[in-house]
Amino acid sequence: MSIGEMLSATVPMVKTLGLSYGEVTPERAVVHLPDEPDYRNHVGGPHAGAMFTLGESASGAVVLAAFGDQLSRAVPLPVTADIAFKKLAMGPVTATATLGRPVADVVAELDAGERPEFPVAVSVQREDGAVTSEMTVVWTLRPNR
Repeated sequence: MSIGEMLSATVPMVKTLGLSYGEVTPERAVVHLPDEPDYRNHVGGPHAGAMFTLGESASGAVVLAAFGDQLSRAVPLPVTADIAFKKLAMGPVTATATLGRPVADVVAELDAGERPEFPVAVSVQREDGAVTSEMTVVWTLRPNR
């Protein structure tokens, strides 16, 4: 089962919003939000809450791709998230999440008994390529103790 399939099956909000997963690697994840009338805002574009969920979901996918082999000893959790809305989003939008630290560095901190934190940068774009929002989600790997 791919990471996208796993998230769609286990995270109800992913299924509710109809998110679909494209490329998912340990460095990058691409997630799509379709244009659904039920999830629009007062100006006809995707609601800010749906766009936040899209970005957070993309960040989670890259985290699982990067650190899925660590799940037996640590749980990934978001620590903080910041979003900046740049342009009006209309129609379907796509989030691209990029891991902000080398996987080996994060795992080395976990190996040293630390609780590592690492950023994931997310860019959300319209179909015409315009960036509608940018987001940073800081994640941690909380050791299972």
